[in-house]
Amino acid sequence: MKSLAGKVALVTGASRGVGRGVALGLGEAGATVYVTGRTTEEGKAAAALPGTIHQTADEVTKLGGKGIAVRCDHTNDPEVEAVFERIRAEQGRLDILVNNIWGGYEHFNNGTEFWKEAGFWTVPISRWDSMFRAGVRAQYVASVFAAPIMIAQHAGLIVNISFFAAQRDDKGVAYGVAKAASDRMAACMANELRAHNVTAVSLYPGLVRTEAVMKAAGYWDLSNSESPQFIGRTVAALAGDPDIIHKSGKILVAAALAMEYGFTDVDGKQPKPLTVEEI
Repeated sequence: MKSLAGKVALVTGASRGVGRGVALGLGEAGATVYVTGRTTEEGKAAAALPGTIHQTADEVTKLGGKGIAVRCDHTNDPEVEAVFERIRAEQGRLDILVNNIWGGYEHFNNGTEFWKEAGFWTVPISRWDSMFRAGVRAQYVASVFAAPIMIAQHAGLIVNISFFAAQRDDKGVAYGVAKAASDRMAACMANELRAHNVTAVSLYPGLVRTEAVMKAAGYWDLSNSESPQFIGRTVAALAGDPDIIHKSGKILVAAALAMEYGFTDVDGKQPKPLTVEEI
C-alpha cells in the first residue's frame, strides 16, 4: 500500500469504533491524523464504552503516523471551525477528511437495548434528531470547512462513513433515512468538487467488531466480520490511489475495495464483500 507520509487527515468521532479504526489505518500508512471526539477521559463516554481521543492518537503514533487529539463537539459549529483553523495553521493543508461522527444511541440503555427495537413508533423521537444533528449535519458542516482548504490545494478526499441500511427498508426508519442522506450528500458534493480535483465518496463497512458490536456479540454472526482498522486500511488505499477522482460520487464497499487494492484485515483474513441483500 502506498505511503501517506506527509499527508494530513482528520477523522471525526474517533475515540472508539470505526473512527478509531480509520485513524489507526491512516496512521499505519504514515499520515498525520487529527482525531476528534468528546471523550478525553476513560470512563466518561456518553455511551459507556471504552476509548478516548488521546488513546487513539497515541496508537496512531505508535503505528508510525502522528496522532493529534483535539476535543470537539461536532454539534457545536464554532468548535468544528476551530479544528479546521488549527489544522490550517499547523499543517497548511488537509488531504483527507473522514466523516465518521454519528449520534443517536449514546444515552439509550447503555447502547445495547436498541438491538431489540421493533417499529419506528417505539423509538425515541430524539433518535431521529440526534442522527441528523450529530450525524448528517455534522458530516455536512465538517465538509463545508474542509472544502476550501482542499480546493485551494486542488486535491483532497472526503469520505462519508455510511452503511447498507441506506438501501434497505428494514433497518430502522431514522437510521435508514439518515444513512441515505449521507450517501446523497457525498454524491452531490462530488458533483460540485470534481472540477477542483477533490473527491467525495460514501464508504460502507461490513459488520465491524466495534466495542458496541462486541458488547452485543450474541446478536451477531461474526464469521465474516471486519476489524475497525480494516476500514482505516480502506481509506488509506483510497487516499493513495492517483486515479481516485474516478470514484468520486460513488458508494464504495470496504471489502470489495480490499480485493481491488490487494490488502487484508489485520488478522490476514480477506472479508467477503457483502451485498444489500445480505445485510
